Amino acid sequence: MQEQRTASVTESAPPTNLARDIALYTVVRLAMLLAVAAVLALCGVPLLVAAAVSVVVVMPLSMVVFGGLRRRVATGMVHRARRREQLRAELRGERGQSDDQD
Repeated sequence: MQEQRTASVTESAPPTNLARDIALYTVVRLAMLLAVAAVLALCGVPLLVAAAVSVVVVMPLSMVVFGGLRRRVATGMVHRARRREQLRAELRGERGQSDDQD
């Protein structure tokens, strides 16, 4: 069922700027990590412990908070993989759907 939902999402969504989306997702996750670690450090938690706890807390939290951006990255990666497979098929000399109409 998950595969069907992913397939339907990737079929309807246009490809996006993958590099920008990955960079943005990385930056917002790191910012959230630093913010949680800073709050814990200000509360008197040792810095190393605050960093470790923030890593554990931010992992699932960022999946929920930044779910749309995470899905955009995943969709972009699927489109990129499909395009790569199409190019490899063309290099092997396999005919694509558009070639069959000629």
